[in-house]
Amino acid sequence: MGAGWSLRGRLAGLIAVVGLLLIGVAVAEAVVANRNRAHIDAVLNQTGPLRAQSQELLAVLVDQETAIRGYALTGVREDLVPFDAGRQREQELTASMDRLLISYPDLRDEFQAVQQQAERWRQAIALPAIQAIEAGGTSAGQQLLTDQSRQQFDQIRVAVDVLQNGILEVRDEAAADVRHTSNLLVLLLIIAAIVVVVAGVVLLTSLERMVIRPLTSLAGQVRDVATGDYGHGIAGSGPPEFLRLGEDVDVMRRKIAADLTEVREARERIEWVNIQLQKQAEELTRSNRDLEQFAYVASHDLQEPLRKVASFCQLLQRRYAGRLDERADQYIAFAVDGAQRMQRLINDLLAFSRIGRLTAGFTEVDLNQLMAEVAAQTEPAREYADAELTWGELPVIRGEEPLLTNLLVNLVSNSVKFRRPDVAPRVRVSARQVGEDWEVTCQDNGIGIEPEFADKIFVIFQRLHAKDAYPGTGIGLAIVKKIVEYHGGRVWVDTDVPEGTAIRFTLPALPADAEPASSATGTAGLGAAGSDGQAGDPASPDGSGPDVAGPEGRDAEGRDTVPGRAGDEAPARAGTVGTEAGGEAVERPAAPAGLGRQGSGGTGGMKEAVG
Repeated sequence: MGAGWSLRGRLAGLIAVVGLLLIGVAVAEAVVANRNRAHIDAVLNQTGPLRAQSQELLAVLVDQETAIRGYALTGVREDLVPFDAGRQREQELTASMDRLLISYPDLRDEFQAVQQQAERWRQAIALPAIQAIEAGGTSAGQQLLTDQSRQQFDQIRVAVDVLQNGILEVRDEAAADVRHTSNLLVLLLIIAAIVVVVAGVVLLTSLERMVIRPLTSLAGQVRDVATGDYGHGIAGSGPPEFLRLGEDVDVMRRKIAADLTEVREARERIEWVNIQLQKQAEELTRSNRDLEQFAYVASHDLQEPLRKVASFCQLLQRRYAGRLDERADQYIAFAVDGAQRMQRLINDLLAFSRIGRLTAGFTEVDLNQLMAEVAAQTEPAREYADAELTWGELPVIRGEEPLLTNLLVNLVSNSVKFRRPDVAPRVRVSARQVGEDWEVTCQDNGIGIEPEFADKIFVIFQRLHAKDAYPGTGIGLAIVKKIVEYHGGRVWVDTDVPEGTAIRFTLPALPADAEPASSATGTAGLGAAGSDGQAGDPASPDGSGPDVAGPEGRDAEGRDTVPGRAGDEAPARAGTVGTEAGGEAVERPAAPAGLGRQGSGGTGGMKEAVG
């Protein structure tokens, strides 16, 4: 091949030559194989069956002749049964052999000679003998069965022998053709193998000369550059592709050398910028500390005058209530309420700003034990609303226990606050493992949230109700979102629940939690221990459970059973807490995970973010 041929052209030419040779061998093999199949078919499906059927034909004719002689001796009609069966079988064999002899005209003539001899024997000997026996008895029939009739039947034997010899000759010829075509197929396969081997040797030689050597030379030059000798020129060799590759690599080398110069200059500039950034980071750290101190001092200094305003307004309210006109009492009430709301707002803002700044470090927190503390902190609100709080099997995660407590207290308080009139609140906290995270759900049967407000409620100071309908600062769910994101999770409202509200959030699972947490649940309440409901089980129509005898918050032996109180033992892995309207502690079935909220005074109500 010419020196100007590309590597692709050279390989394409070699492959084309080898392909043409292999195609020629394959065509020849196909033709020979087709002939071989035809010869094998002649041996197996034509001459073989013909030889067997010719032998059976002779046996059938012999049976007919034997049946005629037997009938001539006995005169019993049953002795002619083999004769009739033989004639029927002879017709079947004749039809079958006619189909097989289509490709063999000489054998067909011999077969027709056999048929003619057999038919002459039946017409001249067999049928007249039967008629004579039926008319004149066995003696009349035996007169027809002479040596001449036996000789006539022997002529049939001779004709069959001639047919069988012809069939045997045709079969031997077909077998010889099979051997010949098989040997030719093997020869063609050997030729194809030789072509493949020669092509492989030529290809390896060509690759060594056209690919491996030029690439080895180019790789050596590239390694010289890689060791730091960026002034070493690179030149390709071999096919045109490698020549162009060498030129491209050399262009890249020159560009890298130029870029390295720029990188050195940029590194110096980056080092200077890093120093400035480090100074700014230190300044920001000092500024954040100053801002945190300012937030604390500002909140403290703001609360002091607010407390004075609220205190003196309350004194005015108590001392002059009823002495002034109705409008004055109303103004004083407005002032007291405003001061108290400002105090709550400042406290919530301070708590919101401190999330993630003042940290004690992450530790392993058992959410089951945490729920006992949540139950204790929300007990007054739940007793007032006759609310029931249940939780299932909860996981152990890494986080800050105070922040996680604040998170769950906010969610449970929201669920109790936004309840339906005349319907006892039912709050259920559950968890399930989803991939590498735990998904925790706080679900209730309250007023619910419209889907269009599902994202709005997590924005700070966003309220969906007037403060007269539901008190609060509108910052509670914003704190929830910030705590969840600080722990590496996300929080959202599930709008697909049939009623009420389901707020879900994720927390990273421990590395050891390869399998989802067990779904078994228990019960730990203000009364005796009971059975916790499972997610999806319908609650009782009135939402009540069996009353438990004994003093409030104690079991039959007088031990304190209220979660979160001093002296408690470790809480159960799952629990139920709640109170009846009369203040007696009771044990209730756990609220089902499918419970939700309906609107206050009707369906389709909304929930706000509160502290």
